[in-house]
Amino acid sequence: MSTENEGTAVPAAPSAPPVPVAAPGPASDSTGTHATGTHPADPGPEPAPPAQPAHTPTTQGGAQGPATEAQPGYMPVAQPHSAPPSPPQGAGAGWPPPPPAHPYGGGGHGGGSGGPAWGAPVPPGPRGKRSGGLVAAVLAAALVAGGVGGGIGYWAAERNDSSVDSTTVSAPGTTKDFKRDAGTVAAVAAKALPSVVTIEAQGGDGEGGTGTGFVYDKQGHIVTNNHVVASAADGGDLSVTFSNGKKYDAEVVGRAEGYDVAVLKLKSAPAGLAPLPLGDSEKVTVGDSTIAIGAPFGLSNTVTTGIISAKNRPVASGDGQNSKASYMSALQTDASINPGNSGGPLLDASGAVIGINSAIQSAGTGGFGQSQAGSIGLGFAIPVNQAKTVAKQLIKTGKPVYPVIGATVSMDPKSDGGAVIADRGTGGTEAVPSDSPAGRAGLKAGDVITKLDDRVIDSGPTLISEIWTHKPGDKVTLTYEREGKTSTAEVTLGQREGDDS
Repeated sequence: MSTENEGTAVPAAPSAPPVPVAAPGPASDSTGTHATGTHPADPGPEPAPPAQPAHTPTTQGGAQGPATEAQPGYMPVAQPHSAPPSPPQGAGAGWPPPPPAHPYGGGGHGGGSGGPAWGAPVPPGPRGKRSGGLVAAVLAAALVAGGVGGGIGYWAAERNDSSVDSTTVSAPGTTKDFKRDAGTVAAVAAKALPSVVTIEAQGGDGEGGTGTGFVYDKQGHIVTNNHVVASAADGGDLSVTFSNGKKYDAEVVGRAEGYDVAVLKLKSAPAGLAPLPLGDSEKVTVGDSTIAIGAPFGLSNTVTTGIISAKNRPVASGDGQNSKASYMSALQTDASINPGNSGGPLLDASGAVIGINSAIQSAGTGGFGQSQAGSIGLGFAIPVNQAKTVAKQLIKTGKPVYPVIGATVSMDPKSDGGAVIADRGTGGTEAVPSDSPAGRAGLKAGDVITKLDDRVIDSGPTLISEIWTHKPGDKVTLTYEREGKTSTAEVTLGQREGDDS
């Protein structure tokens, strides 16, 4: 270690030589220097100096004073790699002087004023050398600190390993014993999943697809969408698979193309079927939590969540088989619904069915349907109150019954201001037969219907969607415009049976 106090400035030469500290060595060397700094006669050749000791004395003997004062105990040591001093003026053959007899050195050599007086500071070596000494000292300190830190860390780890097996914290109990509170998504899904099925439909022409359904009653009836089973309705194959992997053949009991509802029945229904409870879609409000279960893109038993984002959303969608469309005043949800979810249940927070997932808004086409586009957060479900009425009709007669007003309206969804009654009906018939519910209420061709009860009507599809939320025989109030004048009429809904009439 350098005696230059770890890289600090070397003190200037004192005005008078300080008294040196006695140097270790043979007794004969102890008188080699004098307090006055004079030099004795040349003693002649001296033995070679011993090797530089590993550690040289430092200035720790006393407090450092001002730069102009002598430092007691300061003992300069010759720099091992410094350039040799220049010969003094007038030096003879005796230059350079022989080295001191011991590392702590005696006085100067060579007489005169050529050699440095004993106790004078050693001229500083090149600055690079001091920097190297400082770096070496810092590196040594770092290595020592690292060794100490590593030793402490190893000791602490050994103590920890001996006291505990792991630093992780385990939750009390086991996953098997963990019970989820009623009303949580996990609890609702666990209870509902055994009653939800994946439907595979295969038509005679090879066309088919996958959808979802749910257990409607203990007799083995399954409710789903019509478009899920339409390809296999006439001579095709139908099968349903439960969440436990058990698979059963099924057959179509009845279909309602306009409502997009179908009922299947298991050919060999297992014992212990658990029908899903049916809720009340009229009591649903915007912001209520929703849970959708289905097989999006064939991924069975998929559970997604969201909320009711709107009610009474008029939706018209095709079944993919022909030009006939279905109409619904739908529940809108942002729960993720994709192709394959169709026919599956939309549940409320208690696990009751509030709707049948049926259609999505497609970003690619901008329309409603069951295309292969993915969810964009706009899914639509048939309200369960309507689906329940249709299912009962299909189980009882195999045919759907539709409420009607008995007037032909324009189906242009972009019509402004309401549903316009057409000039002529299908096949050139009257748009408003005199014996129809609308005819008896006084409606005529060209009238624009703007309200059904308190529901605003903006197009023909919206009017049909609202009418189909009722039953035949219900009384409704229609608000309409004729030649700039607004009027109302009370209409008793009639009925139409089946999809072919």
